[in-house]
Amino acid sequence: MTQPTHTHCTSGGKYAELQQYQGTGPLEGQWLVAYEDLILSVQSVTTQENWLENWREIAPDDCTVCMGTGTDHIKGNKANPCGHCFGLGKVMESGKAAGGVWDLASIATGIIQRHQAELHQLRQIANNPAVQALIEQQRQQAIEDSVARQERQWRDGRGHGPGGQRMTGD
Repeated sequence: MTQPTHTHCTSGGKYAELQQYQGTGPLEGQWLVAYEDLILSVQSVTTQENWLENWREIAPDDCTVCMGTGTDHIKGNKANPCGHCFGLGKVMESGKAAGGVWDLASIATGIIQRHQAELHQLRQIANNPAVQALIEQQRQQAIEDSVARQERQWRDGRGHGPGGQRMTGD
Protein backbone atom coordinates (compact mmCIF):
# COMPACT_ATOMS: atom_id res chain seq x y z
CA MET A 1 0.00 0.00 0.00
CA THR A 2 1.23 3.47 -0.85
CA GLN A 3 1.99 5.75 2.08
CA PRO A 4 -0.26 8.81 2.41
CA THR A 5 1.46 12.12 1.69
CA HIS A 6 -1.49 14.51 2.14
CA THR A 7 -4.83 14.82 3.89
CA HIS A 8 -7.85 16.98 3.12
CA CYS A 9 -8.00 20.06 5.35
CA THR A 10 -11.68 19.71 6.27
CA SER A 11 -12.77 16.14 5.64
CA GLY A 12 -9.54 14.28 6.46
CA GLY A 13 -8.68 11.07 4.64
CA LYS A 14 -5.49 9.60 3.24
CA TYR A 15 -4.22 10.79 -0.14
CA ALA A 16 -1.02 10.23 -2.07
CA GLU A 17 0.20 12.85 -4.53
CA LEU A 18 1.14 11.00 -7.71
CA GLN A 19 2.42 13.75 -10.01
CA GLN A 20 2.08 17.34 -11.15
CA TYR A 21 1.90 18.33 -14.79
CA GLN A 22 0.73 21.12 -17.09
CA GLY A 23 -2.74 20.83 -18.56
CA THR A 24 -3.46 20.63 -22.26
CA GLY A 25 -6.43 21.62 -24.39
CA PRO A 26 -8.96 23.67 -22.36
CA LEU A 27 -6.73 23.39 -19.30
CA GLU A 28 -3.64 24.69 -21.05
CA GLY A 29 -1.62 27.01 -18.85
CA GLN A 30 -2.83 25.45 -15.59
CA TRP A 31 -0.86 23.09 -13.41
CA LEU A 32 -2.72 19.91 -12.48
CA VAL A 33 -2.13 17.51 -9.60
CA ALA A 34 -2.88 13.79 -9.93
CA TYR A 35 -3.58 12.12 -6.60
CA GLU A 36 -4.98 8.88 -5.23
CA ASP A 37 -7.53 8.47 -2.46
CA LEU A 38 -5.96 5.58 -0.57
CA ILE A 39 -9.15 4.70 1.30
CA LEU A 40 -11.37 4.43 -1.81
CA SER A 41 -8.53 3.44 -4.20
CA VAL A 42 -9.60 6.12 -6.68
CA GLN A 43 -7.26 8.31 -8.71
CA SER A 44 -8.31 11.89 -9.46
CA VAL A 45 -6.96 15.13 -10.87
CA THR A 46 -7.43 18.68 -9.60
CA THR A 47 -5.87 22.05 -10.24
CA GLN A 48 -2.75 22.96 -8.33
CA GLU A 49 -4.54 25.97 -6.83
CA ASN A 50 -7.31 23.74 -5.45
CA TRP A 51 -4.73 21.21 -4.23
CA LEU A 52 -2.73 23.80 -2.30
CA GLU A 53 -5.88 25.34 -0.84
CA ASN A 54 -7.70 22.18 0.29
CA TRP A 55 -5.04 19.57 1.02
CA ARG A 56 -2.16 19.74 3.46
CA GLU A 57 1.00 17.70 3.69
CA ILE A 58 1.17 15.13 6.46
CA ALA A 59 3.86 15.99 9.01
CA PRO A 60 6.05 13.20 10.41
CA ASP A 61 4.49 13.63 13.86
CA ASP A 62 0.86 13.63 12.66
CA CYS A 63 -1.29 10.85 14.07
CA THR A 64 -1.54 8.02 11.54
CA VAL A 65 -5.10 7.18 12.57
CA CYS A 66 -6.80 10.60 12.36
CA MET A 67 -4.17 12.16 10.04
CA GLY A 68 -3.63 15.08 12.41
CA THR A 69 -7.25 16.18 12.86
CA GLY A 70 -7.59 14.88 16.42
CA THR A 71 -11.11 13.56 15.79
CA ASP A 72 -12.40 10.00 15.71
CA HIS A 73 -12.55 9.01 12.03
CA ILE A 74 -12.92 5.30 12.70
CA LYS A 75 -16.40 5.44 14.21
CA GLY A 76 -17.37 8.52 12.22
CA ASN A 77 -18.09 10.65 15.28
CA LYS A 78 -16.16 13.89 14.80
CA ALA A 79 -17.27 15.11 18.24
CA ASN A 80 -15.09 12.51 19.98
CA PRO A 81 -11.29 12.71 20.15
CA CYS A 82 -9.07 10.20 18.39
CA GLY A 83 -8.11 7.37 20.70
CA HIS A 84 -4.62 7.02 19.23
CA CYS A 85 -3.42 10.60 19.83
CA PHE A 86 -5.93 11.55 22.57
CA GLY A 87 -7.34 14.32 20.40
CA LEU A 88 -4.05 16.19 19.92
CA GLY A 89 -3.59 15.17 16.30
CA LYS A 90 0.10 14.62 16.98
CA VAL A 91 2.17 11.70 18.21
CA MET A 92 5.78 11.46 19.35
CA GLU A 93 8.45 12.42 16.81
CA SER A 94 9.32 8.73 16.47
CA GLY A 95 5.78 8.14 15.17
CA LYS A 96 4.67 6.18 18.23
CA ALA A 97 1.56 7.06 20.22
CA ALA A 98 1.92 8.50 23.71
CA GLY A 99 2.60 5.71 26.18
CA GLY A 100 1.77 7.68 29.28
CA VAL A 101 1.02 11.04 30.76
CA TRP A 102 4.60 12.29 30.39
CA ASP A 103 4.70 11.40 26.70
CA LEU A 104 1.39 13.17 26.23
CA ALA A 105 2.76 16.22 28.05
CA SER A 106 5.85 16.35 25.81
CA ILE A 107 3.66 16.15 22.69
CA ALA A 108 1.43 18.96 24.00
CA THR A 109 4.50 21.04 24.88
CA GLY A 110 5.81 20.64 21.31
CA ILE A 111 2.47 21.82 19.91
CA ILE A 112 2.47 24.84 22.22
CA GLN A 113 6.06 25.75 21.32
CA ARG A 114 5.31 25.57 17.58
CA HIS A 115 2.23 27.78 18.04
CA GLN A 116 4.19 30.29 20.11
CA ALA A 117 6.92 30.50 17.46
CA GLU A 118 4.33 31.03 14.72
CA LEU A 119 2.53 33.68 16.80
CA HIS A 120 5.85 35.47 17.41
CA GLN A 121 6.55 35.51 13.64
CA LEU A 122 3.07 36.87 12.90
CA ARG A 123 3.50 39.60 15.53
CA GLN A 124 6.81 40.63 13.97
CA ILE A 125 5.12 40.91 10.58
CA ALA A 126 2.20 42.88 12.07
CA ASN A 127 4.58 45.30 13.84
CA ASN A 128 6.32 46.20 10.58
CA PRO A 129 5.69 49.91 9.81
CA ALA A 130 4.84 49.13 6.17
CA VAL A 131 2.20 46.62 7.27
CA GLN A 132 0.78 49.09 9.78
CA ALA A 133 0.58 51.77 7.05
CA LEU A 134 -1.21 49.34 4.72
CA ILE A 135 -3.72 48.41 7.43
CA GLU A 136 -4.37 52.08 8.18
CA GLN A 137 -4.80 52.83 4.46
CA GLN A 138 -7.33 49.99 4.10
CA ARG A 139 -9.19 51.19 7.20
CA GLN A 140 -9.41 54.74 5.82
CA GLN A 141 -10.62 53.41 2.46
CA ALA A 142 -13.33 51.35 4.20
CA ILE A 143 -14.50 54.44 6.10
CA GLU A 144 -14.61 56.55 2.92
CA ASP A 145 -16.53 53.82 1.05
CA SER A 146 -19.02 53.54 3.92
CA VAL A 147 -19.65 57.30 4.03
CA ALA A 148 -20.08 57.45 0.25
CA ARG A 149 -22.54 54.54 0.33
CA GLN A 150 -24.57 56.13 3.16
CA GLU A 151 -24.70 59.47 1.33
CA ARG A 152 -25.79 57.79 -1.91
CA GLN A 153 -28.57 55.94 -0.05
CA TRP A 154 -29.69 59.20 1.56
CA ARG A 155 -29.73 61.06 -1.79
CA ASP A 156 -31.67 58.26 -3.49
CA GLY A 157 -34.14 57.93 -0.60
CA ARG A 158 -37.55 59.55 -0.26
CA GLY A 159 -37.55 63.18 0.82
CA HIS A 160 -39.89 66.16 1.11
CA GLY A 161 -38.99 67.94 -2.15
CA PRO A 162 -40.81 67.94 -5.47
CA GLY A 163 -41.60 64.38 -6.57
CA GLY A 164 -40.38 63.04 -3.23
CA GLN A 165 -36.75 63.81 -4.08
CA ARG A 166 -34.35 65.22 -1.52
CA MET A 167 -33.34 68.85 -1.86
CA THR A 168 -29.53 68.58 -2.13
CA GLY A 169 -28.76 72.04 -3.47
CA ASP A 170 -27.50 70.72 -6.81
